Formats: sequence, structure tokens, C-alpha cells
Amino acid sequence: MKFKGNAWKFGSDIDTDRIIPARYLNTSDPKELAKHCMEDEDASFASKVRPGDIIVADKNFGCGSSREHAPIAIKASGIACVIAKSFARIFYRNSFNMGLPILESEEAFGSIDAGDVIEVDMDTGEIVNATKNLRFKARAIPPFMQELINSGGLMEAIKKKGAV
Repeated sequence: MKFKGNAWKFGSDIDTDRIIPARYLNTSDPKELAKHCMEDEDASFASKVRPGDIIVADKNFGCGSSREHAPIAIKASGIACVIAKSFARIFYRNSFNMGLPILESEEAFGSIDAGDVIEVDMDTGEIVNATKNLRFKARAIPPFMQELINSGGLMEAIKKKGAV
């Protein structure tokens, strides 16, 4: 699975309340959640993000409350992938369960600026900053977790196997 899009850059410790503010948790509709994704970090995010864009963040992305709404909002906003130095463990798992591709890379954050064109190859873990002609390697995603992403999330993967 490959992605190419413009980078949206965020700092460290972006918690799930900053990804999707709690005041919008009265719905689980992906389209409605997408309208408010990252609005407390960047009020223009929802109106300017384009399908295929990529979030690049520092450490501990997705910390805080363990809600599925956060990866749902990100995915529904059009973001193709999130790259961070590290993820909160529950967000990491929720992302795969919801079908949101994420990659951990210690190096990428410091060499990517907002608006840079980023290419990601989930199969190899390669991240390319096409704007600056730089390459980075992300931690490998186990095949069974890549299957979740390719299926669109845990429930879709289960449906495909005929278990539901």
C-alpha cells in the first residue's frame, strides 16, 4: 500500500481530545467527526486537508483517552497515514482496528516541514520526503496488522474471513 500527499505537522503529546474534542463525541458518524478533526490544533485543518495528505507528528501521538473516535476522525478527514516518532499504545491499536495506517519513525519528524510532499510505502516502511529528496525507514508493520489496514479495519477483516 502506497500513499502520497502533503504533510500536516503537529508536535508532541497530541492527545485524543486534541484530535477530536470531547464536545463532539455525541456522534460516531465519521463524516461528522471529520469536520472537527484537529480543530483545536489548527482551526483550518478540516477545510484544507485533502485526501491522501499525511500527518507527521513528534512523540506520543494519540495519548489520553482510549477512544476510537480519534483514528476514525483522522481517517474520515482524508488523511492517508500518520507518521510519528511514537504513538500511545491504545491509539496505536485503535488505529489498526479502525483501518488507519500509522508508522513510527524516529528520523522523519525533524526533516519534514508542513506542506512537504511525502510518499509512504507501507509494505517496505519507506518514507520519502519528495520535496527535499530525503528517505527514512519506519518500523516494520507485522503482516497481520497490514492485513487489518488493507481490509479497512478489524471488523472488515473479520467479515472477509466469514467469521461474522
